[in-house]
Amino acid sequence: MPDNGMVAIGSPVEAQPDLIDVEVAYATAEQQVIVALKVPTGATVESAIQASELLRGFPEIDLRNAKVGIFAAVCSLDKPLKQADRVEIYRPLLHDPKDARRQRAAKR
Repeated sequence: MPDNGMVAIGSPVEAQPDLIDVEVAYATAEQQVIVALKVPTGATVESAIQASELLRGFPEIDLRNAKVGIFAAVCSLDKPLKQADRVEIYRPLLHDPKDARRQRAAKR
C-alpha cells in the first residue's frame, strides 16, 4: 500500500492502551489478599482498587475514610500508578500506639 497518509479502514492494527502491572493489597487480622492486575497507563490508586474487586470481598473498606498508600507511603486516591506499584489499603488502628505504650509504662 503506498504511503499517502491515509489509513485503511478496518485495519487489523487497533490502538491498545499501554498496560502496566500493579498489585492491590489488603489485610485483615486473619488473612492477607494481594490481587495482581494490568491497568492502563495513567490509572490511579482508586481505579486500581476498584478493578481489584477487593471492595466487594471486604465491604468494611470505606475508601472515603480509609488511608491508602503505595509501598507503605501514604498517598491520595488520585495518585497515578507506575509499573510494579503495590497499592495498599490500610485498616484503622484499634489502639493508638502511644496510648498503649503509656498504659504499659503506667503498669510498671
